[in-house]
Amino acid sequence: MNLFDASALLCFLQGEEGADVVERELVAGGVCSAANWSEAAQKVLARSRDWELARGLLLGYRLVIEPVLVPDAERAAAMWRPGSGLSLGDRLCLATAERLDAVVWTADSSWGTSDTIRQVR
Repeated sequence: MNLFDASALLCFLQGEEGADVVERELVAGGVCSAANWSEAAQKVLARSRDWELARGLLLGYRLVIEPVLVPDAERAAAMWRPGSGLSLGDRLCLATAERLDAVVWTADSSWGTSDTIRQVR
């Protein structure tokens, strides 16, 4: 299963390098944590762009918005480390991916790569 963080969705929406990778994986199906969905919406709106259009495009790929559950919230809290650079949204994404046994797609190079984290560019 694919799980997309906000940076991957924004990469796709903005047509940045790696957008083709995100689109390929969106076609294969996937989910987005509600926390990352909110972050993507906030970034689109902050740039005075049309969130309804972006929302429709993403949901057209049958992207599922996964709620943040109490165990996700608690796992995200346990992941916090001083100076780690991982925001609450990042940790919620990783916690949700862990619960769903999903591969996370990100454009945030600071996350690195692993069996469960893939870079879109």
